[in-house]
Amino acid sequence: MDYRTATTADLTAIFRDLANRMADQYATAGLNIDEVKDEFMMALREGRGDTLLEGGKPVAIIAWREINHAAQTAFAAHESFFSRSSVRFCKKHIRRIQALCGNLPIHSYNWSDRPEVAKWFRILGFKEVERGKGFVVFELDPS
Repeated sequence: MDYRTATTADLTAIFRDLANRMADQYATAGLNIDEVKDEFMMALREGRGDTLLEGGKPVAIIAWREINHAAQTAFAAHESFFSRSSVRFCKKHIRRIQALCGNLPIHSYNWSDRPEVAKWFRILGFKEVERGKGFVVFELDPS
């Protein structure tokens, strides 16, 4: 896997074949796809988004913004992204994003009830810090 700064073409490619599990999470969060795309577009315009590539093709986008002394992430992916090798790559990449944000804690909201999601967050180094109505907040402490 590799990454590059995300482009609008990458965003289009990811949402053209968005994983159903991602669409379900957005709906559970009360967001429609257009709202999600708009949020990503704002992050991309600010240079706060990376495209994750597999074999040179976009398979996911991760965006971030700083809110209340933490960096909050947003994520979208094709179904093909969800594999062991992706999780290993993301472990290094999320630390890169953290460094870009001045080594702030990283917060990631999750609206999935899939059991493997919590496991992936633990592998990435995140811990659960909050639970709300239908969501869990995971945090990655500064390194």
